Amino acid sequence: MSEVASPLVISLAGKVGDLIRAGDIKVGEKLATQALADRFGVSRSPVRDALTLLHERGFIDQQPNRGFFAKHVAYNAGGAASEPLPHDAPDVYQRLAEDWLTDRIPSEVSEQMLRERYGLTKAQVSDILVRATREGWAERKQGYGWRLLPVAKTPEAFEQIYRFRMLVEPAAMLEPDFRVDPKILAEQRRIQEKMLESDIERLPAERLLDNGSIFHEELMRMSGNPFMHMSLVRVNRMRRLLEYRSSIDRARLTVQCTQHLEILSALERNEIIEASYLMRRHLGGALTRKSPLRWAKDALPSGYGDGEDVQSPDPSND
Repeated sequence: MSEVASPLVISLAGKVGDLIRAGDIKVGEKLATQALADRFGVSRSPVRDALTLLHERGFIDQQPNRGFFAKHVAYNAGGAASEPLPHDAPDVYQRLAEDWLTDRIPSEVSEQMLRERYGLTKAQVSDILVRATREGWAERKQGYGWRLLPVAKTPEAFEQIYRFRMLVEPAAMLEPDFRVDPKILAEQRRIQEKMLESDIERLPAERLLDNGSIFHEELMRMSGNPFMHMSLVRVNRMRRLLEYRSSIDRARLTVQCTQHLEILSALERNEIIEASYLMRRHLGGALTRKSPLRWAKDALPSGYGDGEDVQSPDPSND
């Protein structure tokens, strides 16, 4: 483990810590490097470094010749961890995203420019650009330098993403190969109910956002159409760019979790058409609430959020 952890390693360490705090990884459970790498879409090397960092910070145990194991993370009276998780450190990646969203940096940048602007090492800049590429808003130019992409930066692109999801996600449930997977439904119900019970108030915003994305991606996985699933995964990664600059509305998450549970209940009853309808209504309400282009209350589908004032984009959970 190097003396200064890269932004990617710090981010992974925070995500693993959140999983332990939320109970998704049980105390005493072995932390499998490959499984975590698959979960976060990275190689095993940064995951190993993240686990080492967590061990050094006292969040997990390491047993000789056996690997890393989760341990209890204590909370103080305010509901926060008694020690900060690694990702509570300043995140240069989010600073870069904010600078791009607010036009403080040009669309074409060099690694040297980023190193000087943010005080990073060559390896740290590489990690940040790889993550931005993975999330769909950066690409390497031919020859030299990098290009930052608008994706969900503009109001038009943001609305287009939601209109795309309104077309694809309800339709995925009507695919010929769609099959209800009881294990997926049970796991998503557990996550949504736990959020309503306590997680909305105590988990970091990034973890709550991940829970929302995973809910939609797991339901899409049941479509049996890998192209639909992959398209949603990529769109969700692009959407994260705008979410980095927004404050999460935790009160709104209660409504969204309740709607998620309604969709799960319909699927558990094998009422697929009803679930598809509920999904479209759910996404339609999110579009009207979040889109900076829509302000009229009558744009909301009947029965979902009628009479609410539409505010500036709110990342919330979906």
